[in-house]
Amino acid sequence: MGAASMAIRGFLLLLLFLSAAHLSLSLYEDQVGLMDWHQQYIGKVKEAVFHTPKSGRRRVVVSTEENVIASLDLRHGGIIWRRVLGSNDVIGGIDIALGKYVVTLSSDGSILRAWNLPDGQMVWESFLEGSGSSKSLLSVPTSLKIDKENLILVFGKGSLHAISSIDGEVLWEKDFAVESVEVQQIVQPIGGDLAYVLGFVGSSHFDAYQINVRTGELLKHNSAPFSGGFSGEALLVSSEILLTLDSTGSKLVIVSFQDGEINYQQTPISDIFGDSLGTPVLLPSKLPGLFSVKLNGAVIFIRVTGEGKLEVLDKVNNVAAISGAISISDGQQAFGLVQHGDGKIHLTVKPTIDLSADLLKESIDMNNQRGVVHKVFINNYIRTDRSNGFRALIVMEDDSLLLLQQGAVVWSREDGLASIIDVVTSELPVEKVGVSVVKVEQNLFDWLKGHILKLKGTLMLASAADVAAIQEMRLKSFEKSKLTHDHNGFRKLLIVLTRAGKLFALHTGYGQVVWSLLLPTLRKSETCKYPTGLTIYQWQVPHHHAMDENPSVLIVGRCGQSSEAPGVLSIVDAYTGKEINSMAAVHSIVQVIPLPFTDSTEQRLHLLIDANQRGHLYPRTCEAIDIFQQEFTNIYWYSVEADNGIIKGHALKGNCNQEAVDSYCFESKDIWSIVFPSDSEKIIATVTRKLSEVVHTQAKVIADSEVMYKYISKNLLFVATVAPKGSGEIGTATPEESWLTVYLIDTVTGRILHRMTHHGSQGPVHAVFSENWVVYHYFNLRAHRYEMSVIEIYDQSRADNKDVLKLVLGKHNLTSPISSYSRPEVVTKSQSYYFTYSVKAIDVTLTAKGITSKQLLIGTINDQVLALDKRFLDPRRSLNPTQAEKEEGIIPLTDALPIIPQSYVTHNLKVEGLRGIVTVPAKLESTTLAFTYGVDLFFTQLAPSRTYDSLTDDFSYALLLITIVALIAAIFVTWIWSEKKELKEKWR
Repeated sequence: MGAASMAIRGFLLLLLFLSAAHLSLSLYEDQVGLMDWHQQYIGKVKEAVFHTPKSGRRRVVVSTEENVIASLDLRHGGIIWRRVLGSNDVIGGIDIALGKYVVTLSSDGSILRAWNLPDGQMVWESFLEGSGSSKSLLSVPTSLKIDKENLILVFGKGSLHAISSIDGEVLWEKDFAVESVEVQQIVQPIGGDLAYVLGFVGSSHFDAYQINVRTGELLKHNSAPFSGGFSGEALLVSSEILLTLDSTGSKLVIVSFQDGEINYQQTPISDIFGDSLGTPVLLPSKLPGLFSVKLNGAVIFIRVTGEGKLEVLDKVNNVAAISGAISISDGQQAFGLVQHGDGKIHLTVKPTIDLSADLLKESIDMNNQRGVVHKVFINNYIRTDRSNGFRALIVMEDDSLLLLQQGAVVWSREDGLASIIDVVTSELPVEKVGVSVVKVEQNLFDWLKGHILKLKGTLMLASAADVAAIQEMRLKSFEKSKLTHDHNGFRKLLIVLTRAGKLFALHTGYGQVVWSLLLPTLRKSETCKYPTGLTIYQWQVPHHHAMDENPSVLIVGRCGQSSEAPGVLSIVDAYTGKEINSMAAVHSIVQVIPLPFTDSTEQRLHLLIDANQRGHLYPRTCEAIDIFQQEFTNIYWYSVEADNGIIKGHALKGNCNQEAVDSYCFESKDIWSIVFPSDSEKIIATVTRKLSEVVHTQAKVIADSEVMYKYISKNLLFVATVAPKGSGEIGTATPEESWLTVYLIDTVTGRILHRMTHHGSQGPVHAVFSENWVVYHYFNLRAHRYEMSVIEIYDQSRADNKDVLKLVLGKHNLTSPISSYSRPEVVTKSQSYYFTYSVKAIDVTLTAKGITSKQLLIGTINDQVLALDKRFLDPRRSLNPTQAEKEEGIIPLTDALPIIPQSYVTHNLKVEGLRGIVTVPAKLESTTLAFTYGVDLFFTQLAPSRTYDSLTDDFSYALLLITIVALIAAIFVTWIWSEKKELKEKWR
């Protein structure tokens, strides 16, 4: 047996060596892209400027509502370069100068930047000061010369600035805030050094300033009163004429300012449109010599003649958008307009000199899930036959961006995903036994088409389009992108709601859009003029053993900006994206409370609170009301009035006292309130535990086998307040003037369980509440650094629970019911640490059973997500932990939290404009799913305690099989050797 054991031992050493060699070649970077995905967007386009040189890359430069400047390739719509400005750095104007710079104006006219057109690198940046507030205007001359210093005029903050196009130097400045003029337009006539600054003084004077562009000298100032008064903005019709409405809105006023001399001409609207009902609206389309008016759903184009007369040229119905004018051959100009009809969009390009002629007329089939056209930008090119061709960039209602050319959609971008406001997850359907996934996901035609494509690819006969289709098929057939539920729960649907009121279902495999729905209830209509999406909730989650019903989600919206505006509800199938039901609520919606009860169809009960603190039960069924009545006395909620510094607790009282009997409406009563003194405290943050969080155990074993019991309650509320002087931006208050106070409040009784003050600190505060602890981030003015603090709360009433006999006999107080009305005996532990970065969002990992250790996911100011082990935020950390504490896992105390580069779950990627982090448990206990959204999207799988309950994706099953076979062979060979050896020994 000695030879056999030596052989086995040698083989095991060889196997260990091979395994170690295999592990040494497995790099962490190799996992990037296997378990995560990253998508880049730009947001809803506000302005667009085309750059189409005769040679070189053709592109369009856009600015968006997400404060993004981007250069897009006109061939496929891909991002060439992109720059994301801050959330407060709103872009007010964009243009291209000298054919090589992109000039942008932002921050209310206070920051002017020039970007290199090819690569987006910043060339120069100018900070413009002013003494007032005003609209911002950017004027880039069209006749710029490269070998000459050209001036860019900018109006903002009540001042006019002249900036050099070479280096961004401010050459001169003139303050108009002292003149009390509300500037409307800046006009630079071509071929001169003059500029006109035009605006209103009050509501009855028009002022024109003639300025020397080179020196900033005021050459002439004219002011003329107008007895009718002005209303609205003034439109520039030509280089010498403005148009506006009088104060009553019944007359069109033409303002001529030739050579600075001001003249008025008034035309009653009834003389042009007759006795039409409705109020005319001037459209801000830049058409030379023309202007457009929207009246009763139609757009009327009117020309201003040289004598100041108005001539109606055309009337077009169902116009969705009008573009600005562009120059075409022979010095002519043209503009485009888009109409809707018959499920199509109709694009028409007309010359400005003759609106009866059409340079282009096309109809394009359009998916109705994109809504109507909001904006259109056109560009011309020369066809091979030397005629003018046109392409149109259109912005749709769902914030998507499309390029139209030659009657077809060349490319499209789903940029609505850059403005996600809420996220919820849904499980995928279970793959039924005996049914192929191919049959579920594809029909017979698609199946045959796929095999033909694969055959063409094998015979090398596939075209470029066929190759792309084959790659897409392979992606769909890959395990990660299947549209069925997997054993570990990694494959899910991320259902997101965007600011445009559109739902997207994203597959967690690769982030592909499974379905999308532009919600009818959140579209602008006569009954709902200002729809706003609020949140998404799980509505129906049927168990997998009874899949007759698909899961569904509830989308809550509002018809208006005010909290008292009526609410709207939609219920959408999570698998198909079809709207099951919609309700226009007659009441407002200020709060939605998902109740922990479901009916026989697994529909979850929801209590919707209106502005009068009445509760409305949904679904409105007899079964739901029966379930609700049984738990009537156990329903509590709270409301926060941050502006007034009041937190109130509420309970149900009875049915509503209304004229019309509504058995699903309930009056409420205030059971407690906390009023924070307005002169010393202002509420800036509140946070509670997630309802879906699972706590594995209430007991926490500490050093020397001692046990502490977590105070676990879903009714705890964390509140942060600051001194009024410290409620502004960081640095606006001194350490003596600002302090931060945090509270832990029981929302059933209103009892304050813990209170702590951080002197010399201020917000903003970002916090996360999990189990019995809360972590929050703020700024320490004394140390000039950010800090993170942790509070853990424990139940002292169970501290003596060490008698097993009492537990067996049922006399242990762990078995006694817990009530918020019984005064808790709690103890808290807290600690503060310095933290390097500012924080945009913070969340905590969630797992299926709550066994796995926790990690904090911190969205930092550099738009990355950092995973920080909760052990670093243990309040029991000390400078010299005992041996027992070291064995427990207590880390020695340091004043700052470590930033480990390998702990960035986003790797070297950025989630630009990061706004939120959502964590979802997988079925595998070790793994949690994390979704980060902003202008970009990022998804990944995390294992805070490593994958202790599964094999890794790179595990070599082939090596395992070889090992098993080799071991069996080795055992068999050594057995034969052993038998022969024993036989020889017996013959001796």
